[in-house]
Order: sequence, then structure tokens, then C-alpha cells
Amino acid sequence: MDLATVDRLLTTTRSVRRRLDLTRAVAPELLERCIEIAFQAPTGSNAQGWHFVIVRDPERRRRLAALYRKGFELLGELYGSDGPYSAGDLRARQFPRMHGSAAHLMEHLHEVPVLVVPCIEGRFETAGVAVQASLYGSILPAVWSLMLALRARGIGSAWTTDHLFYESEAAEVLGIPETVTQVALLPVAHFTGTDFKPAKRLPAGERTHWDRWGGRR
Repeated sequence: MDLATVDRLLTTTRSVRRRLDLTRAVAPELLERCIEIAFQAPTGSNAQGWHFVIVRDPERRRRLAALYRKGFELLGELYGSDGPYSAGDLRARQFPRMHGSAAHLMEHLHEVPVLVVPCIEGRFETAGVAVQASLYGSILPAVWSLMLALRARGIGSAWTTDHLFYESEAAEVLGIPETVTQVALLPVAHFTGTDFKPAKRLPAGERTHWDRWGGRR
């Protein structure tokens, strides 16, 4: 296995918002292949309860984008323009740029050629931590595998959840059963440019604990 290629894929797969090509269609065969790859991800108890709703219909995309916009505005009222981070925090310095990118996506979401809504069978918002962890842990690896497979083929995506403030309305738009939980909404399109780079992150050593919380190697 070429570790350099794998490491580059893992460290430079970004949330793509501004650089989604809104004018270029995404081949359905490519989407199907990437989802087949995603289905190789681990899943709790081998349940394989995942589903991916691929939305290409313009009217459904418009209606989902309208719900997303309402959720985005709710978050804006909650956090404001400075975000939830304290002054001097690396994330506080990054927030304005990230927020601008997210706002751009919000304004153009209806134009993105494909929206993918990953779902998992079951309702577990009132379940205990163990059940929630198991079910989310059964869908998140598959979605990340999908995003990596897309990136390797020149397709950008971004994990978004703002539409989930109105999950029932989105379910009505897409005909999703009440027994199924939506976990995200991925805008999917070819991306422009090739110069994705590793992001500036908090130091991993400061968030790594050995043997106990706060333990250092």
C-alpha cells in the first residue's frame, strides 16, 4: 500500500463548499461505485442498516436547500458571527473564513448538482449513550468512506447537518420513513483546482491522553 498516497488523501480531504463546480454533472455510475465502496465500512453487529438518498431532482434540491437555509439561520442566531470559541483560540481565528464558506454554500446549495442524504434504520434520539454511539458509529464510517472515495475521483463534498433542524420536513420531501434517521446532507460536485492542503488543527498531542484523562506519554 502506498502510504504517501493514503496519507495525502486522509490529510487533504477538505469540506468543499466554495469550490464545488455547479455547472458540471456528476455521473450516476460514479456515485454508485463510491457508495459500493462505502458499503465496505464497518457496522455495528453487521447490521448494515445504512441508506443513501441521492437527490438530483431540481425541485427536491430546492426544497431541501430552503430547509437548510432556515437551519443555517437558526445556528447564526445561536452563535453569532464570532462562533462559539474564546478569543485567541485557533478555531476563533478560523471561524470567519469557515462561516463565509458555509454561507456561500447556503446561498448556492440548490445549484449543487447532487445532494446525498445518508440515513440509518431506527430512531434513537431518546436512547442511551451506548445505543446512540452504536448506531451513529454504524453510519459515520460509511459516509466518510464515501467522501474519501469521491475525493479520490475528483469529486468534492461536505458534511452538513443544518437541514436536520427540520428533519421531518426533509423526510416528507424525500419520502423517508418515520423509522429511519437522517444523519447528514452532503453537497456533491466536481471540485475546481487541485491544491487542497492539510488544515491547521489544534496540536494532536494536547488532545491525546495516555492511560487516563490528562495522562502523557
